[in-house]
Amino acid sequence: MSTTKGPVSQFIEKNYLHFNAAALMDAAKGYETHLLEGGKMMVTLAGAMSTAELGISLAEMIRQDKIAIISCTGANLEEDIMNLVAHSHYKRVPNYRDLSPQDEWDLLENHYNRVTDTCIPEEEAFRRLQKHIHKIWSEADQSGERYFPHEYMYKMLLSGDLEQYYEIDPKNSWMLAAAEKNLPIVVPGWEDSTMGNIFASYVIKGEIKASTMKSGIEYMAWLADWYVKNSSGKGIGFFQIGGGIAGDFPICVVPMLYQDMEMPEIPFWSYFCQISDSTTSYGSYSGAVPNEKITWGKLDIHTPKFIVESDATIVAPLIFAWLLGQ
Repeated sequence: MSTTKGPVSQFIEKNYLHFNAAALMDAAKGYETHLLEGGKMMVTLAGAMSTAELGISLAEMIRQDKIAIISCTGANLEEDIMNLVAHSHYKRVPNYRDLSPQDEWDLLENHYNRVTDTCIPEEEAFRRLQKHIHKIWSEADQSGERYFPHEYMYKMLLSGDLEQYYEIDPKNSWMLAAAEKNLPIVVPGWEDSTMGNIFASYVIKGEIKASTMKSGIEYMAWLADWYVKNSSGKGIGFFQIGGGIAGDFPICVVPMLYQDMEMPEIPFWSYFCQISDSTTSYGSYSGAVPNEKITWGKLDIHTPKFIVESDATIVAPLIFAWLLGQ
């Protein structure tokens, strides 16, 4: 039993001994060992982890330097900030499985957008952010400047303009923690998000140039440079929450550097863990077992590999609690 750990960690170490519970424990200890040996970690966020309020544990992971870089969907990028400024206006629907099409229509009519059991309020969340981010986009556009999606979000958070709306303890916002550290983020497929759609509408209306927003290809080029500069020594691990583009996009930087940039000495990812509920037999990349990634030049034979087939909203906070000594 680890004596320096808090009660949550002591509980899981004592009780999580088999099956997915044991995989959770093994992955947490592997992550811890990777950091202790001088490694860095990329964390990837799929789904609606921000709306699931992962920021409660993820923000502290960022503050304590347990994460070196994040890859996330555009939804996760914006929804953490939405929760920060509109939390009291969210509506929880515990009986979401019982909703009829009419019930869903009524939510729409009342300007609620549902994510499983949680409804995001359009006016207080989307439109509140839109007003402030549009100003930052427009100023960049007019001065001929270009930034990545997350850099605009950082500017908005660090300006202090949103503080008037804060409805949760700001220490529970992972985006605020990331902005304060200027943590590297890549946001593949950012266009597939509410703010991405809103930005596209300004482009269509001729109000903002598309080039004011740096692209996904530029994210990949930036990530390649970052990986080369940070992968020496113990190297960079890959902690994947869910599946999708948030994981698929950044993991490919290694085979790209090796095969397409002809850099045979580039290190593989040096730790791999995925929390997933996807099923291998359907041919999905999200459901692929880690060994499949060996054939794609992403993981080495000897890379520590873990897969926890469970609910990320349950598993990730427990692994983070272990790493934080809670």
